[in-house]
Amino acid sequence: MKNLLLAVAFLFAAESQSQTQPFPANKVYGNGLMAASKNSQDAQENYNTWKANFTETCSNGRYRVKFDASWETVSEGIAYGMLLSSYMADKALFDGLWLYYKDNVNANGVMNWKINGCSGAIGFNGATDAELDAAFALIIADYQWGSTGTINYKNDGKTLIAAIKNHEVEANTYVLKPGDQFGGSQITNISYFSPAYYRAFGAFTNDEAFWNQVASKAYTIINNNLTQNNAVGGLVSDWCEASGAYSSQAGGYNQGGRTYSYDAARTPWRIAVDYVWNGNADAKIYLKKSSDFVRVNLGGTSNIKDGYNQNGSVSGQWHNATFVGAFACAAMAGENQEHLNASYNDLKNLNEPNSYFNHTLKTLYSFLLTGNFYLPPTASLSNDTFDIEKSTVTLFPNPSADRITINAPQQSTISVISPSGSIISKQKTTSETTEMNLANQPRGIYFIKISNDNFKSVTKKVILK
Repeated sequence: MKNLLLAVAFLFAAESQSQTQPFPANKVYGNGLMAASKNSQDAQENYNTWKANFTETCSNGRYRVKFDASWETVSEGIAYGMLLSSYMADKALFDGLWLYYKDNVNANGVMNWKINGCSGAIGFNGATDAELDAAFALIIADYQWGSTGTINYKNDGKTLIAAIKNHEVEANTYVLKPGDQFGGSQITNISYFSPAYYRAFGAFTNDEAFWNQVASKAYTIINNNLTQNNAVGGLVSDWCEASGAYSSQAGGYNQGGRTYSYDAARTPWRIAVDYVWNGNADAKIYLKKSSDFVRVNLGGTSNIKDGYNQNGSVSGQWHNATFVGAFACAAMAGENQEHLNASYNDLKNLNEPNSYFNHTLKTLYSFLLTGNFYLPPTASLSNDTFDIEKSTVTLFPNPSADRITINAPQQSTISVISPSGSIISKQKTTSETTEMNLANQPRGIYFIKISNDNFKSVTKKVILK
């Protein structure tokens, strides 16, 4: 009996740590190019270095990410770490980072932006890019591990998305504020714009109309900024007004926020995510401008420096991963395979293991470039809080070797979604019981989406063994 109990305990522990998508995912995106020499081992090695050099344990299972001043932690770093650890399926680290985030929130439920070591805020209130990355990381975590364990990633994600909506998007304009306590139409930060996340937030919370407006406004501001300042390529400024003009409130930032510096440099990466996931046309236009600036104006990736004026003149002096990697991501939409190949190899060969910002971003960029920064299928489907009663929708057996019987309301539409997010089968039910034959499909985790004519739906996970 003792051995049996030990075996059951072992199996339960193994199940509790299992994940939907182990690393590497090696996804092939639906849009854009991928480098010929891409290799997930590069991403793995970058992650290992990042984790060894920049993460530190606190008490009670908490983890923090060390900032430039190693005794400090910023919310941006915690959120970057959540993205990386969720895609890496590193549950212990992810949970520790998220608990640290929650330990340090303000009254609006967003993390104070700078913390002294393992406790004590020294920089107060939120930085919106951290909230966006953390919220999307919670969506990945829900996909990876489900939300029935100690941490309910789904509910926490919804709560954080609501906080962003209520406190970090300007009311009535859909302009992303750079923090919960300041900004909006008079000052915003383009490098925080994450339209691919917004679309996922809309699906995850059944709030597509709102989040699609935030995404649309992001591209309006980007184009305003490029046009207003006669910018070359995709060289947006670090800070600006929603009109695109330079902000009078940005005087305390580098060069008054008027140059393409260490904030703006991240923009091609964030916009590339919207293109490779969603095929967004505005994203492609912006990314091609950015990629062509490097390929044509600069003569190639090896000539990239760490700063530009919007007219294209150089203002920086260093060749580093923050700038090289973001432009490499832009090259995924640049329609030039040779340039993308060179850009990937340039990024790979940069070695800045002790630079918090450069190496963290190098790791994030490498995840996207190797097919390991992907949109979970659950983030492109409607969420499971719907008018259809959950009790009326069941499926069995689960796991299944081939056939699945689905009990759902008559006249529902049943879609079977593959692990990569593509719809492999779709049909209208004629009775309350429908059998789906998946015998010809590869083994893995599939999603069954049952929707009605009112566009409400329930999504269930099924394992094909």
